[in-house]
Amino acid sequence: MQQTPFNAIVVSNQEVAPGVFILRVAPEGWTLPPFKPGQFAVLGLPVEAPRHPLADPDDDPRPDRSGLLRRSYSIASSSRQKRYVEFFFSVVRSGDLSPRLGALRPGDRLWLSPKFSGFFTLDQVPAEANVIMVATGTGLAPYMSMLRSFLPEQPGRRFGVIHGARHSWDLGYRGELEALQRRHANLLYLPVISAPTEEVPPWGGLVGRVQDVWRQRPFDAPWGVCPAPPHTHVLLCGNPAMVESMSALLQEEGFREHSRLAPGEIHVERYW
Repeated sequence: MQQTPFNAIVVSNQEVAPGVFILRVAPEGWTLPPFKPGQFAVLGLPVEAPRHPLADPDDDPRPDRSGLLRRSYSIASSSRQKRYVEFFFSVVRSGDLSPRLGALRPGDRLWLSPKFSGFFTLDQVPAEANVIMVATGTGLAPYMSMLRSFLPEQPGRRFGVIHGARHSWDLGYRGELEALQRRHANLLYLPVISAPTEEVPPWGGLVGRVQDVWRQRPFDAPWGVCPAPPHTHVLLCGNPAMVESMSALLQEEGFREHSRLAPGEIHVERYW
């Protein structure tokens, strides 16, 4: 039998909400490569790895399932963090890999790609442009890497975050983002939930979808300017329905989706 090529170890795996995890993975015997905030890595585990209790049973009937189950995950840690890589993910009950990642404990071993990839970065955003990051659920991950890496270095650039989730407890990194907002005057963090009647204690923040928040023009007063294509770029990551809806809203306001051949102000990560 071929030996499983584990090359990394779990540093921590914190369940921050039911089925939602912050996973830290360190390389074994090799050095993490440099990466750009917004890029992703690939994680892998064998089929026989245990599944999280919240997940559905693995009833795949194929007798020849072997090798590693692999999937790409956006990196949430700072590009200056050299000891481990951090990931923010949720368990898909019927999924192959995420239920197995959710069952990992500190000291468990897994496979981590030795090279990180992806184009969802700030490379194509002008240095003087404001950046608004819109996410649902674990789509927040690449933004955490960007903020952790760039906030201390770019005090003159405005950053905005709209993060949507069903419940307040699903707003991963909320405490850290609120702390960053207090520390950095150029960051505006706007968490929003869609099921406020299920909150105990009552939720006193924004309610609805991220699209609803955008329509309320929340950046105009704090920034003293209405976000517009000449000076603002918008990043979208998360639920495909949100991405498509936000893209349509933005295009109505004159924003254009960015591509290598046609530069624009809407940058999309379609990871689902």
